[in-house]
Order: sequence, then structure tokens, then C-alpha cells
Amino acid sequence: MSKRRGRRPESAPRKEKVRDVFVPRPFEGLPGEADWVALREIVPAATARVRIADSGAGSGPGAVVTVVTVLPLGWPGLVRTDGQVMIGLQVAARSGDVSRDLGGVLTEALAAEPGTSLTVPGAPGPRLQDLLAPDPLTVEVREGYSFWLDGGGADADPEVAASLERADAVVVPTVRLAAAPAAYWCRMPERAHLRWVLPNGEDADLDALTRLYAEDALSLGEGTRYVGAFRAHGLLAPVWDLPHSADAAEWEEPVAALAARLAAVGAAPAPLGAAERRVREGLKLRQVTIR
Repeated sequence: MSKRRGRRPESAPRKEKVRDVFVPRPFEGLPGEADWVALREIVPAATARVRIADSGAGSGPGAVVTVVTVLPLGWPGLVRTDGQVMIGLQVAARSGDVSRDLGGVLTEALAAEPGTSLTVPGAPGPRLQDLLAPDPLTVEVREGYSFWLDGGGADADPEVAASLERADAVVVPTVRLAAAPAAYWCRMPERAHLRWVLPNGEDADLDALTRLYAEDALSLGEGTRYVGAFRAHGLLAPVWDLPHSADAAEWEEPVAALAARLAAVGAAPAPLGAAERRVREGLKLRQVTIR
């Protein structure tokens, strides 16, 4: 991991300038959109393997890339010494389209040599939707960040080793539940939580949450409490407080039942009544926007 790529030298060819346009749902159209949002915003340590569809990205079709929540020292991209290309999702946006930002990093990483780290994001590039094959996204939640290392010298880098130690010290135990897509249980020091990124867009899912809340049907059971929701990249991620002592597996059945209730009210949309509109406004006050 000795080579590091920062800003391009002045002699490097300039990329075509892309007009900056804000895209409110940058991961829309990718399989597993809700999980992309979760990995970008709420999951501490996880990976997913994706496949390149277009040889124009700098690598032949079928090349496999690992998307990760976080890379050492906050790098946006890394090519391990074993040749594995990684891109980090939890990096600062450089444009109004996160997908284009990540596509630019991916394009650079695919053209880089093994052992290269991309220390600053480059210019926005093609969108992920134009680079990746439309395969299902399979997320692997990790207990720590040892996946950064490949045994080929990366673990000898003192900066990476120190970053790994710091990151592992604060990682939050997290489990992706099987009961619903993009539903993540996590255990904090005093409480456990369910953070669940819903797939249908902010307005549609807020209406569904409103209907269930008005019917007192938004609970996950005794000792649980609906807290509010994050608004992230055009989707809602509602959050529930859960008893600290209960493990992730105990929430599979309650989450599956709630998913069925949400699907039922979402399948039969109708104008909200006056009381429901008041509930909706109250729920909006319990939302926090993250970008």
C-alpha cells in the first residue's frame, strides 16, 4: 500500500466537465437501493461485492469490486496489493450526485495499480448505474475492519494499522435482519435500535408509517418505541428503540409482521384523513435529514 494517488498532475488529461445537478435519490435504479443508502449512512462496517458491466470503466466486463462502508483514513478508494479494488461509501460528497462521485472514484480505482490508495476523491465520473451489472446486492456485515488487509504488506503500513485499531475500537455491533430488506439491528451502550431503510420514497413511506401510527400499529412489541426517522438520499430510515438485553434474532418475527403491515397499507394508498394529516405532521417533526 505504498503508492498513494492524490490530485492528478497538471499534465494529466482533463475529464469532460459534467454539469452539477442535485439528484435526490442517487442510488435509485440500483438493485438494493435501500441497502446502498444504509451502507452509505447508518451501517458501521460492511462490504458488498459488485460486478462491472462496462469495459469503458477501465476494466473488462465481469470484474468484481468490493464496496465498503469505510476505508482506512477515510480514503475514497483502494486497490489492495492482491489486486482487489475497493471503494468507500462513507465519504464527503463532491457534487450533487453521490452516484456520480462514487463512479468517478471507481473509474480511477479500476485504472490504478495494486497497492494504490486514492487519498482524495477525483472528479465526478460515470454514474454507478452506468458502470455496474444489475446483480442483487448481497451485504456482509462485519464485526470490524480487518477486511482492509490482504496479508500482502498492507498490514505493515503503520498508518493503516493505527486507523484499523481506532475504527475497531468504536465499531457498533450490527446485524442485518433477514425479515426485511435493509433492516439493521444495532446495540449501543445503553439501548439497542432497529434502523430500517424503506424502499418506496419519502412521501409514500411516510404515509404508510402515518397510517400505522394512527392505528397504534407501529410498535415492535413490549419495551419498544418508535423514535423517528432519518431522511437520506430520498428514502426514509425509521428508527425504533429496543430493549438492550434482546439479541438481533428475537426481532426477526416482529419486523416481518411490521413489514407485512407496511406493505398492506402501502398497497392501498388513499388520501389521508384530517386526523392522519395531523399525525403525519407530528412524524415529520421527528425526522432528521442526512445527506
